[in-house]
Amino acid sequence: MNTRKAFVALAVIITLGILDAAALAGTEREDHGQDRGGAVVPCSLAGVNPAHHPEIFGNAAAAKSFGFVQAPDHTWHVRADCRR
Repeated sequence: MNTRKAFVALAVIITLGILDAAALAGTEREDHGQDRGGAVVPCSLAGVNPAHHPEIFGNAAAAKSFGFVQAPDHTWHVRADCRR
C-alpha cells in the first residue's frame, strides 16, 4: 500500500510541474517580447535593467538625455552633473 501512495504522490507532483510550466510558457507568449512594466527616470538607475529598455540604452543620444553614460567596461552610470 505504501508503494501505491508513493506512486500517486509522484504522479501528482509531476502533473503539477507540467501544468505550472505550461502556465509560464503561456504568460511569456502573451507579452510578445514587450516590457512588463517599469519606467526609466532621468538621473536614476535604481531598479533599472538596461536590457529591458533598448530604446534608451541602445541609443547613446537617448541615454545621454536621461543623464546616463556607459563606462569602458560597458556598465551604465549616472553622469556626475545630472540634475532632475
